[in-house]
Amino acid sequence: MTLTRLPGPLAGTGGQLTNYQIDGPQHRLLMHPFPRRVRAEFAGQTVLDTRDGVLLHETGLLPQLYVPETDLRADLLKPTEHHTHCPFKGDASYRSVRVGDRVAENAVWHYPTPVGSASWLTGYAALYWSAMDRWLDEGEEAVGHLPDPFHRVDVRATDQRVRVLAGDVVVADSTRALLLSETGLPNRFYLPSADIREDLLAPSQTRTVCPYKGWASYWSLRADGRHLDDVAWGYQAPLVEAARLAGYRSLLHEGLTVEVS
Repeated sequence: MTLTRLPGPLAGTGGQLTNYQIDGPQHRLLMHPFPRRVRAEFAGQTVLDTRDGVLLHETGLLPQLYVPETDLRADLLKPTEHHTHCPFKGDASYRSVRVGDRVAENAVWHYPTPVGSASWLTGYAALYWSAMDRWLDEGEEAVGHLPDPFHRVDVRATDQRVRVLAGDVVVADSTRALLLSETGLPNRFYLPSADIREDLLAPSQTRTVCPYKGWASYWSLRADGRHLDDVAWGYQAPLVEAARLAGYRSLLHEGLTVEVS
């Protein structure tokens, strides 16, 4: 499970059914090695190339990659006057990335003198994911953010019948659905496209990205006088870990009714 988000053990809120208690602050930090080579590119230049990165897990937040300062291209970094304060890590200083005429403002931060309880951050720096043009996890392009090693995506065939209705109109009806279970999220049914009324759906401009499943495309629905935006999504070229989702779509919207039997 994801450690620092519910129902993870370091999420910082109660309610879990356990036979133990974790003593310590409500806001928790945990850092451990990330086991693969990671690179970040900007304007055609490699800004970061590390085999010694670490993931910092922090209560309520996605894990953040930190890397040794020596794994950054120091010649591309320019200090700025921007500073922020974190009561759990200390005062952060920032640098911009400059390559030719392109600048990623305040894209890199570090804690020159971290607080004592996070002294192990000394010598490490982090980059905003969105500030870079491209990230590589070993030799593969990474999307969204680096995968959390404690996050799981499981896809299983189910023999449950799934029907999706918009009012009285049957939008989908399938006994061949896949059930996707993902850490921290409700289960989702994915139905084969052949079991969905394609004539009721139109492609949407919306796209989202998931580091565990890939880029998702969306469809809107017009049926029985209704127009519902982004009611269905699917991964047309899913990542290897979610390859079974190719050719399937999930449907969910407050204007839809999903029946499972």
